[in-house]
Amino acid sequence: MKKSILVGMGAVLFASSIYGAPEKLRVVGSWSSLSLYKEYEKPYWKKEFSKDFANTKVRLSSLGQIKLKGAAVYRQLSKGVFDVVSTVGGYVVSDSQTIAGLDFPALANDIVTAEKIVEAYKPTLDTALKNDFNSKLLAVVPYPSQILFCKDEVRSLKDLKGKKVRASGWTVAEFLDGIGATGITMSYSEVPQALQRGVIDCAVTGGLSGYSSGWGEVANHLYPLPIGGWAYVVTAMNLNTWDKFSKNEQKILLASINKNITVPAWKKTDYETSEGEKCLTGQDCSYGKANNMILHTVQEEDTLMAKNILVNNVIPKWVKKVSPEVVKQWNESIGKIVSIEAK
Repeated sequence: MKKSILVGMGAVLFASSIYGAPEKLRVVGSWSSLSLYKEYEKPYWKKEFSKDFANTKVRLSSLGQIKLKGAAVYRQLSKGVFDVVSTVGGYVVSDSQTIAGLDFPALANDIVTAEKIVEAYKPTLDTALKNDFNSKLLAVVPYPSQILFCKDEVRSLKDLKGKKVRASGWTVAEFLDGIGATGITMSYSEVPQALQRGVIDCAVTGGLSGYSSGWGEVANHLYPLPIGGWAYVVTAMNLNTWDKFSKNEQKILLASINKNITVPAWKKTDYETSEGEKCLTGQDCSYGKANNMILHTVQEEDTLMAKNILVNNVIPKWVKKVSPEVVKQWNESIGKIVSIEAK
């Protein structure tokens, strides 16, 4: 009798170790107007996810629908209000400065370097999400490189001196300060009118995003140095929810997200980065009628100047905001890739 009871209990424990996915998930995807959400996140959570987890129902919203600013959406994730959240890492650095180390201005000037940086920093990022937001890292995907739109001619970083530039975060503002420009904070939707009226001289966003939002109709000059980084979208799951999945299910989930979101979205970002430049500068554009902005070539002296500002202005400020252990991890991962020592 005792033996049969023990066998029965063992069977129950074995089954629970294999099947543990929750009955429902509340998922918040990124911005619904952009391809990452439309082509990858939404199809995955609405369709592909159920192939592996047929008994789990998903309720999907986008960042625009929940209307929470900055780090608030990750705070709600940490409390379990949401189970999964995808948001731009730069939005949440006020609550986790470790995340800021992923995407400094002009740190990665091409997508190959950007991907190496992300892979190298993932362990540090995962730990930061656990400690700061009670969550597990699922994916990191970039938006197109965040480049410079200006109303008047800008051929080099030196031309930004004295200009007012809409900045996307504190690291970009520090970078601009190092150039002699002034970082201005304003909502994304206000930028076209602000450029047109001369309230600001320049602004930073992805090329295709700027094209879709009409920036190319009011700005005349495009400078493609990614001083705004890559605006990485970080996807994380609440740890309590993560722990409901069995070890095997966790592996299946990570592999599925990588296959259906991460890998194809990185390829699409590479395409959209180059396509954005075409659509803004009068070349063949697969998204509609091209704008007539003037594209300026990034000079080698600007690449060196950007690195100098990063090393002497931005990174020292960041070092003061994080622990020595995080600085050490950054130097041993990203630092080795870009040949920079944070100190």
